[in-house]
Amino acid sequence: MKIILTRDVKGLGQEGEVYEVRDGYARNYLLPRGLAIEASKKNIRRIEQIKKSMNLRKEKLLKEAETLQKKLNKISITIEANAGEEEKLFGSVTAEDIVGALKTQHDIQIEKHQIHLEEPIKKLGIYKVPIHLIGEINAELKVWIVQKQDSA
Repeated sequence: MKIILTRDVKGLGQEGEVYEVRDGYARNYLLPRGLAIEASKKNIRRIEQIKKSMNLRKEKLLKEAETLQKKLNKISITIEANAGEEEKLFGSVTAEDIVGALKTQHDIQIEKHQIHLEEPIKKLGIYKVPIHLIGEINAELKVWIVQKQDSA
């Protein structure tokens, strides 16, 4: 029986691909669980439409990510923190702090899991922080960690 996978199936294939499988496997396992649909002409046309719209959406996301990459590579953010001797911070600067500063200083919204800090920043200075945007597109954001000024 010819089927079209509606989801990735381990050991068989990827979503949207057409496969020839045994009738029993299709009727008793794949079709009842919604993992596949029968490969009729109508269903094949429908899957092709879905693939086309997914590709257009993916292209749009890639273009947006490339634009964001160029923007992030050019800008920098400044985070004020309290520091003691030898420029060591009281606490640390985390990915969440960087996301917040990026939002308030440049109105750019990213998720904290996109920021790849090997460990939280614990000293004053200038850091280049890698940001994973989508696929193979990565950016590098310059982060300035400066001493918080006392407002006395």
